[in-house]
Amino acid sequence: MSTAEPRSGRTGGHAVLVRPARELLLFLGPRDRGAPVRVPHDGTATLGHLVQSTGVPLTEVGELLLDGVPAEAGERPSDGGVVDVAPVRYPERTRDRFVLDVHLGKLARRMRLLGIDTAYRNDATDDELLERAARQRRVLLTRDRGLLRRRALPEGAYVYASDPARQQTEVLARFEPTPRPWTRCVSCNGKLVEVPKAEIAARLEPGTRRCYDEFARCVACGRIYWPGAHSPRLRAIVESAPRRAAREDHRMEEPY
Repeated sequence: MSTAEPRSGRTGGHAVLVRPARELLLFLGPRDRGAPVRVPHDGTATLGHLVQSTGVPLTEVGELLLDGVPAEAGERPSDGGVVDVAPVRYPERTRDRFVLDVHLGKLARRMRLLGIDTAYRNDATDDELLERAARQRRVLLTRDRGLLRRRALPEGAYVYASDPARQQTEVLARFEPTPRPWTRCVSCNGKLVEVPKAEIAARLEPGTRRCYDEFARCVACGRIYWPGAHSPRLRAIVESAPRRAAREDHRMEEPY
């Protein structure tokens, strides 16, 4: 936790001090990252509301301490209270269903390659993402900090990394979904089922028909898959996923 003097210029009158852990500083404005944040408090706001007012989404909050004592987000602090905010600890909880925002298309393909149920549309609006997360009980993954603070969001998580491979590591480490590689269409998330070569032979190029005998088809969009020349690269992604996810928390390796 920061030990610098709080910034007192933000408010007068009643206030509490919020001290986010180092891993959460990227959610604060640049001027607030070096000291406890003095937040106005009229006596009615909850700890959760006060923490989110600093920019930190509750999805990223682990333990809360109020004056050194564990507290819940729904509690109301007294004037002058000090709130220490710890980050979510990995693994947080097991989840197997996700919806990703429009900026995470490459991560969506990687997750589908691993057989993880991943909803994604590159033209989905924020409201559509929130509605789908609630209706289908999916965890919303996003790099949009404001979206994570929306009241309509049932469950979400911030993706700290900007590189798709590191994003994949984050999701596996945080939620520990069960990988089922080669079972989902990377284009639409539909399930793949084995299909006899004779049944789809007319749809294949002559070279593919001649060189390959094992095929799968997406039950949703009908796309055909086979072990083509790109398989070694994709197989490396699949085989390295468990090892990468077992490494240490990478949240602080991304600059803010």
